[in-house]
Amino acid sequence: MKHSAIEPEPDAAAALCGDAIGVVREFAEHLAQWGEELGLVGPRELDRLWTRHILNSALLAQKIGPGTLIDIGSGAGFPGLVVAAIRPDVACTLIEPLGRRAQWLRDEADRLGLTNVTVLNERAEDVAGHVVVQYVTARAVSALKTLVPLAGPLLRPGGELVLMKGQKVEDEVRDASSVLVRWGVRNPTIELTGPEFGTEETRIFRATVG
Repeated sequence: MKHSAIEPEPDAAAALCGDAIGVVREFAEHLAQWGEELGLVGPRELDRLWTRHILNSALLAQKIGPGTLIDIGSGAGFPGLVVAAIRPDVACTLIEPLGRRAQWLRDEADRLGLTNVTVLNERAEDVAGHVVVQYVTARAVSALKTLVPLAGPLLRPGGELVLMKGQKVEDEVRDASSVLVRWGVRNPTIELTGPEFGTEETRIFRATVG
């Protein structure tokens, strides 16, 4: 089995992952082993696997309380598997429409011994009405004006969106203004995190719904 070299583990990893650092290291190794072959991560992403993918998922894990969470479009497991590893007090439902990726998520959760993970091989719109949670997260799925209508039906009243966004998040908020009103999105904020742990900046769009 080909094993690609990955970025050395940054100093911030142990502080961010806490007791879960061993499990997260194992996850990183598995992605190095199978990620490229299964089409989960591109070859260039392994050079920044920790800083660009694992640590910003770990930063998000610090931003939620105990309870229930849905991760829309989990893909390789960012942020859903990382959150599940770091936060055993959060029941994580990972939604992944692509069958091969959904199978990877199931297999990987088993390999890592994560008992707080459920994987649904469905689209977010098909899950609406079946699962309702306290937090919805997503990373690199779509712009807010598309994402909020997908996420809103999955949240209980007063639940929170905790979405990982890129540098143009302010533009997305502007473009989605009518959608945010329609969905009763309250107190939207953009949190910058990462530098306080000595890792790269991560933007988190956070708001209450309903």
